[in-house]
Amino acid sequence: MKFLAITLIVHAPDPLTGVRRSTTARLREVVDNAVLAEELGFDGFGVGERHERPFISSSPPVVLSHIAARTSRIRLFTAVTTLSLLDPVRAFEDYATLDQLSGGRLELMVGKGNGAAQAELFHVTAADQWDRNRESYELFRRLWREDKVTWSGRFRPPLEEAETWPRPLQPEIRIWHGSATSEASVDLAARYGDPLFSANVTNPVEPYAELVRHYRERWVAYGRDPAAVLVGAGTAGYYSARRSQDAVARYRPIFDARTAMFRRMGLEPVFPTLEDAIERSSILVGSPQQIIEKVQWYHERLGHEVMHLHADADGLSPKEHRETMELFQSDIAPVLRRKIPSRPFPSPPPLPADTLPDAPR
Repeated sequence: MKFLAITLIVHAPDPLTGVRRSTTARLREVVDNAVLAEELGFDGFGVGERHERPFISSSPPVVLSHIAARTSRIRLFTAVTTLSLLDPVRAFEDYATLDQLSGGRLELMVGKGNGAAQAELFHVTAADQWDRNRESYELFRRLWREDKVTWSGRFRPPLEEAETWPRPLQPEIRIWHGSATSEASVDLAARYGDPLFSANVTNPVEPYAELVRHYRERWVAYGRDPAAVLVGAGTAGYYSARRSQDAVARYRPIFDARTAMFRRMGLEPVFPTLEDAIERSSILVGSPQQIIEKVQWYHERLGHEVMHLHADADGLSPKEHRETMELFQSDIAPVLRRKIPSRPFPSPPPLPADTLPDAPR
């Protein structure tokens, strides 16, 4: 199994202290967490894209470029790039530049996005969001693969032998399709032979498992080898301690504070108590052995070989955050890597000769 650390860059008060850090401090914390993820051995680090409160993740390529400069090995993910809102030509330019700056470590996760505010900003409607997502994705993949593109569609001006610069370092890029509830994104992934990343966060496992089953069915219907399916899945939270009682006791005030915040916003939580969340949601709270068993249980239903953890401290002190991430990599990840084999991530392409360091003299 492979492991990603992902952040949506929520900019909200600490669930326990009520203190909200400055925008500068929060963004620097994201970059520091990416450096920590590489140090601890995570396979990838992802930055989401949102265009409304309480998120400050409206520009993933900028944040990931800073992370690329501070890291050297970890794969860099978007989670997700909201192609339904973006001009695919401009998105291509940003991500091709990032691919060059990162040494070919970029992986895209695409989706339509959600939220009324961001749709209003970009004049996207519920009636056309899926068509926009599909059209933008299809043009984006052509721009990545072709030096000159002639194209026409509904939602942007046509292209005639258009050239886009810079060209990416990776001639082929793996594009994941992020999916929470819709068969449209699942079908698009299967049609083009792309991997699927199930959100697997808000609800019990059943609707996510049903979407993954549908993806596998559509994959075969399009004439593809079922053994080539690649699935990733999210988790709703993580905290581990050597003793399960300690993990639950430490995480409870964080969970309760977040649940109270949802209720103040008029949102009734799907899982009203921590015990209910531990039993029925994808949250990983407990001893290392409990977490290993729970991930295996989810794997039996989703068949995923890539999994994400939240990259943020989210109520933990920096010391506690580092300790529990270290525990994941020392006691949990090695067992899951052994029990749930996964295919390797793509290796970055070799750098051009003129960018290599000078040979010793």
